[in-house]
Amino acid sequence: MTTTHHEPGTRPMIDKAQYGLAAFLLLVGGFVLVDALGLEKGFADQPVQPYAVPYIVGGALVLLGILLAIATARGDIPESDEGEDIDLTQGTDVRTMGMLAVVLVANLALINFLGWAITGALLFVGATRALGSRTLVRDIAVGVALSVGSWYAFYVLLGVPIPAGILDGVL
Repeated sequence: MTTTHHEPGTRPMIDKAQYGLAAFLLLVGGFVLVDALGLEKGFADQPVQPYAVPYIVGGALVLLGILLAIATARGDIPESDEGEDIDLTQGTDVRTMGMLAVVLVANLALINFLGWAITGALLFVGATRALGSRTLVRDIAVGVALSVGSWYAFYVLLGVPIPAGILDGVL
């Protein structure tokens, strides 16, 4: 829900972030539309041609960008969410963010060698530890179950090849 936060007779507050988001939507939508021009026609018996979806998505992004710019120009600004349980006066927890970044970078660096089943479990355990969990055995069990389960779901059920790493032939 949006509301107008200015008194009658005063100048409305300009929300630069909303204009920035509107411009971003217009740029991305325009890029998608221009890029869709280069797509080749599909087979004649295809009910939906390959370029149909990019035209729809790009057009929707452009339309949303225009509508957001119009709403912003009219003075509509987003209403703050009263239900947030965060304290905006506190700074960023740099230590936690750093630990999460290290876990993510380690996952990226090791996934081809160790495989998703191992690095996915390490990613889960590292993220839960960084966010404050102190139940290591449970974290490892849940991490292994999630990573092995997701590996099988993607590789076997969906046919999406995910690196098995050193467990190739075992999984």
